[in-house]
Amino acid sequence: MIQDSIKMTGELRITVTNPEGNITQETVIPNLVVTAGKNLIASRLKDTTDAAMSHMAIGTGTTAAAAGNTALVTEAGRVALTSTTVTANAVAYVATFGAGTGTGAITEAGLFNASSSGTMLCRTVFSVINKGAADTLGITWTVTVN
Repeated sequence: MIQDSIKMTGELRITVTNPEGNITQETVIPNLVVTAGKNLIASRLKDTTDAAMSHMAIGTGTTAAAAGNTALVTEAGRVALTSTTVTANAVAYVATFGAGTGTGAITEAGLFNASSSGTMLCRTVFSVINKGAADTLGITWTVTVN
């Protein structure tokens, strides 16, 4: 009997840089691929009616990530992806939240296919990352299919 299973995993690498260009915080966090995201991937195997991932959002919600999530709890900012790279069985999405965007005590992030609303592929919740008004927050979000 042939047995095979597909599993999707992901992680975020978050870096906060101050106005002088110094990294003030860097962390790696696992994420959850939510049900809506898995459904989107399945639909794209048939056709391309659903848009590809294009935006990343950060927020201040602290409710635990769950498979049924479709949005961040308290979105603080959303930006277009600066790059998307496919390497073998992984996709790396990169976004930068510049000065004045998504400022505050950031505790959640999500990956979306639209500039507002849209389908969320992944969501994660983490310990507070403080982003000052003049800071830049960079995220590299890698989703791997095993």
